[in-house]
This record gives sequence, C-alpha cells and structure tokens, in this order.
Amino acid sequence: MAHKQLVREWMTPDPVVVAPDISVAEAHRIMTMRKIRRLPVLEKGTLVGIVTLGDLRGAEPSEATSLSVWEVHTLLDRLTLRRIMSRPVHTIPAGARIGEAAKRMLENKIGGLPVMEGDRLVGIITESDIFRLVVQHWVQEEAGEPVR
Repeated sequence: MAHKQLVREWMTPDPVVVAPDISVAEAHRIMTMRKIRRLPVLEKGTLVGIVTLGDLRGAEPSEATSLSVWEVHTLLDRLTLRRIMSRPVHTIPAGARIGEAAKRMLENKIGGLPVMEGDRLVGIITESDIFRLVVQHWVQEEAGEPVR
C-alpha cells in the first residue's frame, strides 16, 4: 500500500541549499536555473529556515511601485533570505511513512518538507513526489502488477 512507503524512498536526496545571507535576487536566480520551488536555508550546517518561490515573489515590489527598475534590483540585491525565510521549519524524518508526510503538508498548508536524519538535512519531499507515488500505484494496480 502506498501510504506505508517511507519518505526516504520518494524524497529528492541532497537538495539544493542556500545560506541565510544570500540575496532574494540570487535565490530567485538559483531557483529559476535549477527549476525548483523551495530552498532549505542552512547556517553552519544547521537548518534554520526555508524559502519558497512564493516567498520570493511576495518580497518583490508590486508593479504599481514608483521605483525604477534599477532601484528595484538594488533593493532585491540587498534583501537577504534571513529577513523573509519561514521559520521554524516543518520537517519530517527520513524513516517516516509517506502518509505522515502528506498529513503534515495538508495540516500546515505547505507543499514540501525538508527530510532529516537526526540534525542533518538529507533530502526534501514535496507534494509532487507524493503525487508521483500515487500515479505509480494506480498504474501498477490497473496493469494488475503487484503494488510495492
């Protein structure tokens, strides 16, 4: 049954991480280049926050601003993730069941969880990973294959 599978089996291992003092503009470039929607924030190896693409968009001035393009870029280059990151971070142990990860995401209205082994970040599990699991389960079921 899909809900009995473990987070470590479906997570993305070794996620892209950033430091809290990088700029919003740099974080946005990283996310765009890597095609990701969330960045765990580590300081001296410790998870201290998480930032999402939505957080970055929320930090940008609206189109109604009277600032020039150059002023906007200057502000975004000065604004660091430390000021906008979400904390404390909702996390999940690598050995937890997928159902628990899905429940935590729903309860907290979030799309992903950093995956921990003790105090060490080892991966990230997102709603897309869980959806991938569900689809695989359905495909196997319809094909009459044993569902792992």
